[in-house]
Amino acid sequence: MKRNLHAGKRQSGGLSLKLFTDDELEEIHLATLEVLEKTGLLFDDEEALDILAGSGAIIDKKTRIAKFPPYLVEDAIRSAPSKLLLAGRNPKHDFVMESNRVGFTNFGEGVFIIDPYTGEHRETTKADVAASALIADYLSEIDVYERAVGAGDVPQDTVQLHNAEAWLPNTSKHGFMGPGNGYLLKKIVEMASAIVGGTDTLLERPIISFITCPVSPLQLVKESCEIIMESARTGLACNVLSMAMAGGSSPVTLAGTLVDHNAEILGGLVLSQLTRKGAKFIYGSSTTAMDLRLAAASVGSPECALINAAVAQMATYYLLPSWVAGG
Repeated sequence: MKRNLHAGKRQSGGLSLKLFTDDELEEIHLATLEVLEKTGLLFDDEEALDILAGSGAIIDKKTRIAKFPPYLVEDAIRSAPSKLLLAGRNPKHDFVMESNRVGFTNFGEGVFIIDPYTGEHRETTKADVAASALIADYLSEIDVYERAVGAGDVPQDTVQLHNAEAWLPNTSKHGFMGPGNGYLLKKIVEMASAIVGGTDTLLERPIISFITCPVSPLQLVKESCEIIMESARTGLACNVLSMAMAGGSSPVTLAGTLVDHNAEILGGLVLSQLTRKGAKFIYGSSTTAMDLRLAAASVGSPECALINAAVAQMATYYLLPSWVAGG
């Protein structure tokens, strides 16, 4: 079992970037509670709205907006686990997510590649998915694998099943992927269960976790709701990963974008915990700023680095495992 080095604790040799005081973190939290209570989030799924309504959220069925009394949010934060085991098929690659430990993964969800043999810029294939998993399995710096590319040469209605079939046999590390929707998630869980020898074994040693992204600002589309709920029911972790873009899909100020980001993640957390109390949850981020010249995400920028550090600090404040995009 692998426990990486600490980062950010008060010890000699540590590395820390603390953007906020405890009081400032509290201010961001209170601002987020106000957004969730007064503005709310759009949940584009009837079952999700029913679950929320049954536990005290205020639902407008016409607009599909859910508003949350603060106690619902606070209770969800307290019930989510602060420590997760991300098991590999090979136990030497087991990775533990817990406070102030830092690990690394590859970037994910690419749709084009420069062919390493021909130099051609082309759409990625199922074979590329398998090859990317083999590469990540070899690299000691990569602690867990995220599906790096997608299969563009298969029927897109079932593409996530093909993606899972390609990468699951080709890495002995824990893997993350976006499953597409709740139905495909359940089928992928069946595949992972068959690999490890049954559902009980998968729950004891989970080799896979799932990712879903809200739509900024303040929306959880039907597929995201399904993935959050089904992950909770199956007992596997769900990484709710906001991709807000300051100046584009969220406020231009970094503070405003952080509140928007936080509201989206905590909304997903509430749905997760109301579906199954204690469900495994990861506070995710690929949030950045918009390059105003190109109307595109500005990665590798100072703004991105500041948002990453802020998000990690917010997750630590909530005692939640975090997943933060690199710059």
